Amino acid sequence: MSNDYKDIQIESSMPKPWEEEETFNDVLYEWMKSGPWLLLSGGLHLVAFLIVANIPWSIFDSTPDQNVQASIEQAPEPEVEEPEEPEEEIEEETEEEPIIEDFEVSDHNETDTNEEFEQSEGDPTMDSDSPFDKNNSNSLLGIGGGAGGKYGGRFGGKRNLRAGGGKGTEQAIKDGLEWLKKHQDKDGKWACADFMKHDPPGDKCDGGGDEIHDIGATGLALLAFLGDGHTMTRGTYKDVVKRGIKWLVQEQDRESGLFGDGVGKHYLYDHSIATLAMCETFYLDKSTLLKTKAQKAMAFISRARNPYGVWRYDVPPNGDNDTSVTGWMVFAMKSAEEGKLKIDRQAYNDSINWFDEMTDPGTGRVGYTADAGPGTPSSRVTGMNDQYPAENGEALTAVALLCRFFLGQNPDDNPVMKQHADLLLRDLPEWDGKDGLTNDMYYWYYGSYAMFQMGGKYWKAWKKALETAVLRSQRKDGSSKGSWDPNGPWGYAGGRVYSTATMVLCLEAYYRYARVLGAR
Repeated sequence: MSNDYKDIQIESSMPKPWEEEETFNDVLYEWMKSGPWLLLSGGLHLVAFLIVANIPWSIFDSTPDQNVQASIEQAPEPEVEEPEEPEEEIEEETEEEPIIEDFEVSDHNETDTNEEFEQSEGDPTMDSDSPFDKNNSNSLLGIGGGAGGKYGGRFGGKRNLRAGGGKGTEQAIKDGLEWLKKHQDKDGKWACADFMKHDPPGDKCDGGGDEIHDIGATGLALLAFLGDGHTMTRGTYKDVVKRGIKWLVQEQDRESGLFGDGVGKHYLYDHSIATLAMCETFYLDKSTLLKTKAQKAMAFISRARNPYGVWRYDVPPNGDNDTSVTGWMVFAMKSAEEGKLKIDRQAYNDSINWFDEMTDPGTGRVGYTADAGPGTPSSRVTGMNDQYPAENGEALTAVALLCRFFLGQNPDDNPVMKQHADLLLRDLPEWDGKDGLTNDMYYWYYGSYAMFQMGGKYWKAWKKALETAVLRSQRKDGSSKGSWDPNGPWGYAGGRVYSTATMVLCLEAYYRYARVLGAR
């Protein structure tokens, strides 16, 4: 083998430069070149490790306080206790709200007794519950001026005496409500005929009425409590109100919505008053069940109205209309309107037309029925019977005047309203303690609210007369303390319960709502 060949073999067996073995110096040199980047990476990892190690992981554990707060936030809202039906508890009832065809839902909306009336001109800018006076700020609503509502911000504190009477009026109302409380039956009703069973032997009240009107008397008594700020869920007398509403619920026909049995000639009066109480309680206590009951009661009222007319005694209607029943129905509708129930709004226009038809254009006096004619009062003016006092000739004029206010009419634009008020001004309240010939409490009730709306000279003269007629005639003795003798028209029917509830409602006119049209 030649030397050339050997040289080639040796050269081929030697490692190439890139195949040479890596030495320690080579490795150290490479580490030194990468050192700064490795140090930086290591530093970042160390910082990250320290951050993670120092996180207080316990903050993610639920603490007792947090668990309590979470349970409060997740806890269901407490249910308001509702009155009970005979077969079922009210809270359990799942009855659907009735749908009434072709009805439009509304869009809405301290001195002595001789001085107190002088200071109670009424404050139309007070915090009031009146939805009719947009200048007032209180958000609580009541029903309209018919009976019951417009509390004048009386919940949760002292009564607003600016718009009401003084200590004398306040005490009279308290005594009246206390008498009503003591004479309520255990089942919740006020019994017209035998309320005196609650009195002790030897000191029993007299003045019983007719049990056929227990529905209406119970409604009036409830409205007196509601007007003083007591509902099923608040106020000193909330248990009284709860029992009364429970009884009305039990007495309502499930199908027709009628309160009571529809017995007698005047049961629509009783139904309308009970509807007022139900609607007002529903609105204030936000009870779903009471909404159903109130809506059914309103459906019955709508069926009772004459087509293109108003109301009288018959259901279904037979074409007869009268001013007295219509007045109560108008305010039942206004109460339903405040609760945004379904109402027959055409009835408002037809009611105004009826009052216009029954008004004598010469005198402003409002009549009773179409048969009697405009300006002709009811038969009660001359007395149905020699046994009973006569109704006041201006009672229906007072009804029409108050209805006109709450149906949106203004005496500045409608002069007939001043004619109405002038007639009331000439026939002020006067108490007859002997025969009761002038004690028309029905008239005083509507007149008090109407004249308060008129304000000025009308209210000033009326309230002075009412001081004598109402405050000074309230009984101060024995079991009768706080009540009023029923010795006037309709006292024979409603008895002492009717007279006491109605007079309390009269006194509540001083603070229950602001004037509809503001100061005049």
